[in-house]
Formats: sequence, C-alpha cells, structure tokens
Amino acid sequence: METPGPRSLILDLLSTLRRGSMPVGALVAAGELFGLAGGTVRVALARLVAAGRVERDARGRYRMGEAAAPVLGAIEGWRKLDARTGAWNGGWWAVHSGSAPPRAARKRHDRALRLLGFRELAPGLQVRPANLKGGCDALREKLFALGLAEGSLVCALNELDAPSDARARGLWDVEALRDGYRASLEQLRASDAGLGGLDEAEAMRESFLLGGRMIQQLVSDPLLPSEILDPADRTALVAAMRRYDRRGRACWAAFLAHYDVPHLRAPADTGLADGVARLDAA
Repeated sequence: METPGPRSLILDLLSTLRRGSMPVGALVAAGELFGLAGGTVRVALARLVAAGRVERDARGRYRMGEAAAPVLGAIEGWRKLDARTGAWNGGWWAVHSGSAPPRAARKRHDRALRLLGFRELAPGLQVRPANLKGGCDALREKLFALGLAEGSLVCALNELDAPSDARARGLWDVEALRDGYRASLEQLRASDAGLGGLDEAEAMRESFLLGGRMIQQLVSDPLLPSEILDPADRTALVAAMRRYDRRGRACWAAFLAHYDVPHLRAPADTGLADGVARLDAA
C-alpha cells in the first residue's frame, strides 16, 4: 500500500480528535510507522501551522485549524451518505463559472465541485442531480465554503430539453461506480478477516491506509439518485466501512492512549485523489 505524505498524515491524525489536541511526539511516532523521518514530519507541521490548517494550543499540542474546517466537515459526512439524499424530481443544480479563476483559486474551485458531485455538461457549466437535502441554498453555501470561485452562479435547472437531459444523466460512469463499490466491499471484508493475525504496527498501517482509501471513495461519491444508479451497493459499502472503522479504532487505541490523545475515529488517510480533499494542496 502507498505511504501517506507527511502533511496528509498529520491532518488525518488530527482529524481523529474528539476533543483536545495531540503532542508532536505522537505525530512523529506515527510518521515513523510509515517510514517518515521525524524532521520531515516537524517541517510539514510547521508549514501547516503557518497556513492555518493546524493550530497549537497553550500546552504546545496541536489540533485542526479553522482553515481546515469546511473540507473536514465534508470528509466527516461519509458515515451518513444516504441521509444526505432525498427524492429526485428530475431537476438539476448547476454552477456556471464564467471566466476561469486564478490557478491557486482554481484548485479550491475544482475541489468544491468534485466534493459535491458536479460534472461538466457544457463549457463553463457543471451540473448534478437536485437530490441533496437542504435545497439549492444549502448547496450554494457548502460550495462557497469549500472554495467555489467568487462570482460563480449556483442555480436550479428544471426544464432541460430531452437531449441535454439524456447527456446529463450520462455524465457519470455508473458501471465503474457500481464495480468500485463491490470491489471495495470485498477488500474491506478480506482485511477485516486478516487484521487479527497482524502485529500491532502492521494492523495500524493497514487499517489506516485501506480505511482511508475507502473514505476517499465515499467522500468523493456523487450520490446519484436511484433513477440513475441503484444505491444498494453504496449503502452496503458504507455499512461495511462503519464496521471496519471500529476495528481500526481498536488497532490505534493503545497508541493514542499512550500519548493521552482522546479520539473518535480510526486515523485514516482521508486525502482524496487528484487533490479533491488534500488540504495541503489547496
């Protein structure tokens, strides 16, 4: 399995906190599990602090910073994906971006669109089914919090012509999504069955990396309505990942307790491919 980068590792570890903070010693020791030198972890930590993604408290311990909150909130929602969707009336939500934002802003802009399942229907026009709870206003708020470029238009499209509607429905590779759910479910089951036979360090590494890949997949899921893709396989994967997450917490519990770190979730490499949710890439 791949080795996480030092920034991703730090952010993922800190994202497990229920309250309080984590000492630098825990971050360095965790880095060593993945072959990361202590100096490399410390440099990455300093840069994250400077960027506001990590904060240092009065005791010299570290926690997530305010700048990381929007994407962290999106990542944390993987456990209740199905609760985010409602009935679909066949309408669409759209984002018209106009002129391309500057390069740095473009990364955040693209990340926001990907995290909320948008695909390009026409140049400058991204769409997704209007099946998320909260309506267009809530969607607009989330998009801008995640970094959608200022000046972008977020609106509803309710009467696409038949050819455009057909093209919109075909923007997602539903066969690939379905195959991905099923393959990931098998990987989780195999790892879950084998974790008990690994030593502590191996179990920590495997649960971190595999669990993170699964969370990456779920967080970036477009949450398509049943009219486009039956959600049964996705629902099964979420349920399996909840069970695996509990196993991962058990694998990491002794390590985190040693450093007096209260935690809620198993540490997992929740950075998303292509910079979708890698906070340090924004």
